[in-house]
Amino acid sequence: MKRFLTPFIMLCLVGFSARLGYQMARPPVLSLFAAELGSQTWLIGLIIGASTITGIFIKFPAGILSDIVGRRRMLLLGSVFFAFPPFLYLLVVEPYTLLCIRFLHGFATAIFSPVAAAYVADLFQKERGERLGWFASANETGSAFGPLLGGVGLAAMGGEGLSKFYFTYLIVGGLGVMTFLLAWRLPVGLGERAANPKTVSESQKTSNWRLFQKGMREGVSSHAILIASSVEAAMFLGVGALLGFLPLYAMNIVKLNDAYLGILIWVPLVMAMAGKPLTGRISDRMGRKPVIIAGLVLCIAMLPLVPLTANFAGLLLEGAIFGLGMAIVTPSTTALVADLCKTRNYGAALGAFGTIWDVGEASGPVLAGAIIANFGGLETPSAYFAAFSIVAILLLVVALVFGFTAIEGKATSQDV
Repeated sequence: MKRFLTPFIMLCLVGFSARLGYQMARPPVLSLFAAELGSQTWLIGLIIGASTITGIFIKFPAGILSDIVGRRRMLLLGSVFFAFPPFLYLLVVEPYTLLCIRFLHGFATAIFSPVAAAYVADLFQKERGERLGWFASANETGSAFGPLLGGVGLAAMGGEGLSKFYFTYLIVGGLGVMTFLLAWRLPVGLGERAANPKTVSESQKTSNWRLFQKGMREGVSSHAILIASSVEAAMFLGVGALLGFLPLYAMNIVKLNDAYLGILIWVPLVMAMAGKPLTGRISDRMGRKPVIIAGLVLCIAMLPLVPLTANFAGLLLEGAIFGLGMAIVTPSTTALVADLCKTRNYGAALGAFGTIWDVGEASGPVLAGAIIANFGGLETPSAYFAAFSIVAILLLVVALVFGFTAIEGKATSQDV
């Protein structure tokens, strides 16, 4: 049993548990909760994007700190934020309290995501894209079932008012505690083995603050890493807009109930979950850039079609294709950033990657909410078309810039 539960497998289990609870706290439950509290459209977008805004400020320093103090310590710190903030949702009676809690809850993935990805990058080089794909797939399994369980839970509770939301967030808290307990079981010495040996040696002679400054400089000095990270940010601009406002479009325009809303969010996440190991492996063999561009094209094509669709089956199909685009892009961009990291301070590089990614994901619902508000509001079908089309155009511009930029990465060396 111990031979099976390698650090990589344990890390995948923690990621699954963390994402299962964390995604239950997001759309469709969060969108509907914010609307039930009487939030204006622009405020709904901000509430959805708040936890990701936290990541903009936290992921980069969290990645750097994991290079210095070790991966396991930082993963445990992140798990604390999965475990305890969810219970604060039970105190929410107005939208601005919900907004504050979302900022706090965002520390969970802001710390966990870059640190866990850096650990995987430490272990694997030859099959880095595939291994990152498997790890992302474990996370996406939780991400896929979280919204589904959230939507089904709301439908099962039935009725009106806030009680059904409180019950859902109580479950989120229980899953967060389970995540903390699983993280506690990660092998002692995980961080020390994963961190860059050169960094550990230097830390004996140099202050942690100077090491932190060094990691920050390395994380932002590579133009190639910044451009590759911007591609992921562009895709998640679309993800944030779609997942944030698809439930409200389906409820207000297509007139679907809570259970259907959960399924609509579930389908693209399932596609992302199922496809990432294979697409990561393909990028190991074909190179990162052509795979990334193919995924972006799928996402760009689907966004304007969603608000032109007025039936459940059509929305499912479009969501599935969009999820396939997500599956193609993410493991390839993550592996590309690791490939481009010359110093092997993967925590710093992937922390910068995560920060830029979160700029896109946080901007998605905020931008979409502002556009929908200006084009007629949540009851106006053309407002959703305007929002998703503008986001698709932005993705297209980034895809064209990336396509004409001389950046490519492909892991070729042996595993560590």
